[in-house]
Amino acid sequence: MPANGPLLTVGELAARSGVAVSALHYYGARGLLPALRSAGNQRRYPRSALRRVAFIRAGQQLGIGLAEIADALERLPAQRTPTKADWARLSAAWRDRLDARIAALQALRDRLDGCIGCGCL
Repeated sequence: MPANGPLLTVGELAARSGVAVSALHYYGARGLLPALRSAGNQRRYPRSALRRVAFIRAGQQLGIGLAEIADALERLPAQRTPTKADWARLSAAWRDRLDARIAALQALRDRLDGCIGCGCL
């Protein structure tokens, strides 16, 4: 992971990304968020880690598991930070699954409205 410019501490990355330090450590342990180490063995992140965290969070919000997100990130050359084009390509496989979940939730909602209306609950 190249370091272009000043590095962020884990606390700075947490504050800027809105993700808890413990979650960032967990992402690192799962191989999702590699860190550089300072001379004092403290984690340091390039600013590009912010985009990587955003990618992870977006995937999670879609209901994608961390293992599958990690697999998608591993497809990037040299653990590069995902670009907009990468997101479009990687998330395309998730779109059909998301559409199916939306349809299932809408059907559930529609049946629920019917049950409330008929009084069977």
